[in-house]
Amino acid sequence: MTPWDVLLIGAGGFAAGAVNSMAGGGTFFSFPALLAVGLPPVVANASNSVALWPGSLSGAWAYRQELARYQRYLLPMGIASFVGGTAGGLLLLVAGDARFAALIPWLLAFATALFAFSPQLSAALRRVRPAAAPAGVEHGAGSPAGWGVQLLVSVYGGFFGAGMGILMMASLAIGGHEDVQHINALKNLLSAVIYSVTVMTFVVAGAVSWPHTLVMLVTASLGGYWGARMARRIQGPWLRRMVIAVGVVLTVYYFFKALA
Repeated sequence: MTPWDVLLIGAGGFAAGAVNSMAGGGTFFSFPALLAVGLPPVVANASNSVALWPGSLSGAWAYRQELARYQRYLLPMGIASFVGGTAGGLLLLVAGDARFAALIPWLLAFATALFAFSPQLSAALRRVRPAAAPAGVEHGAGSPAGWGVQLLVSVYGGFFGAGMGILMMASLAIGGHEDVQHINALKNLLSAVIYSVTVMTFVVAGAVSWPHTLVMLVTASLGGYWGARMARRIQGPWLRRMVIAVGVVLTVYYFFKALA
């Protein structure tokens, strides 16, 4: 690697870790950086997943106070993330990125719209589902629908991951979580589970470029912790607007890339 490669990968990793902690969509910064220094797409994708793994862990640790109330909820959702992440990682190794690339902009557009209108959809769902849980009880704990959606999001995250955070935040919001900070905390922890299993899959398969990965791993970890601390200081409406803005940018970028 040249000094320019190290600088580009390091900057991409820090930005990805910070954005993933605050809103999701950090792969928009890290994956192109790895491609720009010459890595093949599948190797870049695998290396990106490994590099962002500690950043997701540090982001979840920064939200440990918010996560304390969701202990029962996290076990079934963690299992869904583990199973889905494993399936997605294996699909990537078998099929590669090409077939899935055409679907990425459509998925991101759907997820961004879903999150943008999640308050209205949540209100509609509350009118047709059982009464909300009492204060202090986790929303949606043990819900088969919530588990299934998390499984699908995890398969996507294990396969490619761009926009996974936005998809997950949208699904959590539709599932009844109203506090954006709590949504962000859950997203960080469940993303860490997905990255953990995909890391094991890609490492065993030998699909990781370690020199590039180690540079990005360090800077993404720093960015993840910094981003989570900054996100906790941002008021809920502004964080929601940031999530939507990231989703719009990702959607436009991938539509442009698909049409180019």
